[in-house]
Amino acid sequence: MRKTFILLVLLCAAAIPQDVRIAVPYTYFVLPNGLRVILHEDHSTPTVSVNMWYHAGSSREKPGRTGFAHLFEHILFEGSGHVAEGDFDNFLEAAGGNNNGSTNPDRTNYYETIPSNALDLALFLESDRMGYLLEAMSPGKVDGQRDVVKNERRQRYENSPYGLAFPTLGENLYAADHPYHWPTIGYMEDLSAASYEDVGDFFKKYYAPNNASLVIAGDIDLAQTRAAVEKWFADVKRGAAVSPQATPSAYLAEEKRLVLEDRVQLPRLYMAWLTPPSFTPGDAELDLLANVLAGGRNSRLYKRLVYDLQIAQDVSAFQNSNRLSSSFIIIATARSGHSLNEIEKVIQEEITKLKNEPPTDRELQRAVNQYEAIFLRRLESVDAKADQLNNYFMLTGNPDYFNEDLARYKAVATKDLRAVTLTFLRDDGRVILSIVPQGKKEMAATKAL
Repeated sequence: MRKTFILLVLLCAAAIPQDVRIAVPYTYFVLPNGLRVILHEDHSTPTVSVNMWYHAGSSREKPGRTGFAHLFEHILFEGSGHVAEGDFDNFLEAAGGNNNGSTNPDRTNYYETIPSNALDLALFLESDRMGYLLEAMSPGKVDGQRDVVKNERRQRYENSPYGLAFPTLGENLYAADHPYHWPTIGYMEDLSAASYEDVGDFFKKYYAPNNASLVIAGDIDLAQTRAAVEKWFADVKRGAAVSPQATPSAYLAEEKRLVLEDRVQLPRLYMAWLTPPSFTPGDAELDLLANVLAGGRNSRLYKRLVYDLQIAQDVSAFQNSNRLSSSFIIIATARSGHSLNEIEKVIQEEITKLKNEPPTDRELQRAVNQYEAIFLRRLESVDAKADQLNNYFMLTGNPDYFNEDLARYKAVATKDLRAVTLTFLRDDGRVILSIVPQGKKEMAATKAL
């Protein structure tokens, strides 16, 4: 009887189609002021996610005037024309909601998670700071948040162990005039030099409805929600047209070796290469390559560096995908008594192996399975779905790009991973950064291996 039951379970599992299409239905419309709106109905919980993306991040800044997008991530929480300072959070918390924001090179986003009966509140707050922020903005508020951002830079970068690694990588992967050269948080001298008029002009140019997209996902009625959006955003004025951003070239024709001394106990190695932008050929392949190299305890680098040789405390790899250009980064921290030269030698051996022979089918399938599991798990959260709808819309023009996105990974063959290793992980086009304890530059990775 027990064997019969097991057989029935296996037969039923085999009958389930393996390529079930993901369904994330949406309604799309554009207000007269240019605001793009995407609605997704999901009644699994009585909550709603309101997700606003302004299609401007730190890449829209200019040399000498950096950090503005991140500065506005802070300023937009400090009150607007009809919302007193502090009330943005107070109103949402009183309604049982929460909110936050984030900035990257390509966009600035703000989001609220609220009970479904508080949707009007979230729309009022978002529309008020879009349309009436400048009425409440003052030199004093800007200076206050300028100081907050400077302190954040000190905490997260200048006074954090290994904190200057990523700003240093960006500065050396990209030329000085490339919009990914400077860090999203900006430079201290630029934040200090920015005038109140500079900051206000940046807001007027990029934080208008015609340069934004709004996703509302969750326990909503489509018709009622559309009416609410029209009600709250109808009086927000359209801004001047924002010109499409040019895609500047990014290419490294040499290997750069850099050393930073820091208040750390263990040296850490960073290896970085320029790679293709999001959703272009090679992007998905490099995601999977990162998993083959350092995606868990069965990955090549973890097994050799951490488990077998025990010369590294940790190792990770990832494809840092962005709209204009991406980077592939490997990071490894040496164990006490071991050098970054030892670690780089092993990493280089594994990269060379992949250039000569593709990974096994089993390695690729494990990487695809892990990616698919994470991909599907994100769909369980209405907040994650709202953010992904906005991300797909900005980068592809199609909010419901879920199936096409996942298909990119399922279509990869082992030979494709070898091809991207050969093409993009060049020995003569990369940045190798060693961060070592102060006074111990001899621990850095050197050219001769």
